[in-house]
Amino acid sequence: MTIARILATKGREVETAQPHRTLLEISQILAARRIGAVVISDAYGALLGILSERDIVRALGQGGVHALDDPASSHMTINVITITEDVTVLDAVELMNAGRFRHMPIMKDGRVDGIISIGDVVKFRLAEIEQEQSAMREYIATV
Repeated sequence: MTIARILATKGREVETAQPHRTLLEISQILAARRIGAVVISDAYGALLGILSERDIVRALGQGGVHALDDPASSHMTINVITITEDVTVLDAVELMNAGRFRHMPIMKDGRVDGIISIGDVVKFRLAEIEQEQSAMREYIATV
C-alpha cells in the first residue's frame, strides 16, 4: 500500500504559514486546527521548512515565554524529509522512525501536495490489519 491511499482517505489539505509568523501565531493555528505541525512556505508556496509542536516546546524550554515572539524561521526544521505519494506506507514509517519525526510533507511536481503524520500511518495500518484478519476469518469459516 502506498501513501496515495492514505491521502485518498484523509485528504490533501496542508496548513501553511509564512516564515515571519511568530511562534505564538503558529501555536494558535495548531490549537485551532487541532494539528501537530504546519508547513512553512514562501509567498509562492515553496517549501521552506516545517514547524511542529515539539519545535515550539523546545523553543519555550530554551528561551522562555519570550520565544513566542520569535519568527517561525528561527525554530523550524529546514532540512525537511519529504516523499511522494507512490512511496509505500512501510517505507514512510521507516523514514519517520529513523529521523525521529512525526510529520512528513508529500510532494508532487515540486509542490507540497499533502502531509501525513505518524498517527495517520498507524490508523491506516490498523485498518489494514483488521481487514486482513476479517478476510482470514471468512476464509477459515468456508473451509
